[in-house]
Amino acid sequence: MTDADGTASAQSASLSPDQVSPASSATALTPRIVDLDVIRAVALIGVCVMNYHGYLIHRGAKATPTNVVERFFDPWTGPLSTRFAATFVTVAGMGITLLTRRSTASRDRAAISADRWKLARRGVLLFAFGYFLDWVWPGTILFYYGAFFVAGAVLFTLRSRWLALIGAAAAAAAAGLQWWVLQRTTEGRPPYWLVYGNATTTQSPRDLLLDTFVRGTHPLLPWLVFLCMGMVLGRLLPFTPQLRQRLAGIGMICLALGYLLRHVLTIHPMLRSTAPFDRGALYTLTTVGSTLMAVCLIGWITQRTAGSELTQGLAATGRTTLSLYMAHVLVFNLLVDWLEWVHPGTLTTALVFAGVFWMFAVLAATAWQLWRGIGPLEWVYRRFSDAGAGAGAVAGANTSTRRGG
Repeated sequence: MTDADGTASAQSASLSPDQVSPASSATALTPRIVDLDVIRAVALIGVCVMNYHGYLIHRGAKATPTNVVERFFDPWTGPLSTRFAATFVTVAGMGITLLTRRSTASRDRAAISADRWKLARRGVLLFAFGYFLDWVWPGTILFYYGAFFVAGAVLFTLRSRWLALIGAAAAAAAAGLQWWVLQRTTEGRPPYWLVYGNATTTQSPRDLLLDTFVRGTHPLLPWLVFLCMGMVLGRLLPFTPQLRQRLAGIGMICLALGYLLRHVLTIHPMLRSTAPFDRGALYTLTTVGSTLMAVCLIGWITQRTAGSELTQGLAATGRTTLSLYMAHVLVFNLLVDWLEWVHPGTLTTALVFAGVFWMFAVLAATAWQLWRGIGPLEWVYRRFSDAGAGAGAVAGANTSTRRGG
């Protein structure tokens, strides 16, 4: 998976001087914000764990949770379900802001247009690639991630208050559709055309549109709220300690309030659900809260441990997430479906499988960064997306990538 960029003001407290990006028309280099690389890596590790658990269940592993731990890791209704992916999308929004910060500040129409087309190309590439990957790895976030980049290309020049309003509108629209579907179903007229179907099966343009906006695993309604939140947060970088504490506090309030309302409200269970595939308002509220807390906490830990080998390894992982995301898909299919070395079992099987994969993945990412500086799929991705971007966007320069599950 990949973000837009990982560069920002040199005032950040957690920077990597050896990973820099070229200024648009100057020789000065801007260091990376390592916080975002580490957050991206942790989010992708979580995506991998939840994916392996869910896909092993599809292959016959134990499906019904029987204890607290299994309910906690339930890939469809548990409190971790899609939360890692939401964090990844939020960091992508922050990356979009960092990538476009120079052109937006200068108000140069040519520079803004170049950034807009760069984001659009990246989005189209991920959308198309994700569409075909969905045939092999159903529910992949790459498909939706491409749509988020296209949306970001349209939105990045808007003021923060408009981004907040658009995100809130996306969440409200998803909750409204949830209520409407419930009403129609209660009346005996369920809108099958809206809630069922899959574009990779039907190859229908209508289903492709509905999958993207409404009924897929990470649809724009309500997931656009996480992208918009990330774009606003990117404008606040680098976080001061006071701002980080305030954001973490807001996240705690959102999380606690959402779960409290789920228990005290007496409305239909679907309308007060915090499960991701119900698309309810409380799901969005709690996920906004958990994402804010994750961004602040992981960022704080990164700053405190910036010199440690583990943090540096995770940062390297966060710069090769597109390659590692595809690697986790290939490894699963190789070891589970083709060679049958890994057999569906319990939650422990998924955790050990994912843990072993990531132990090797972090080591491989670190070694690859030292050798080549940019992941193999990241190189291909940037060669396509930066083509024709002009002198201000040099393809394949040392602005490493990352990417969400």
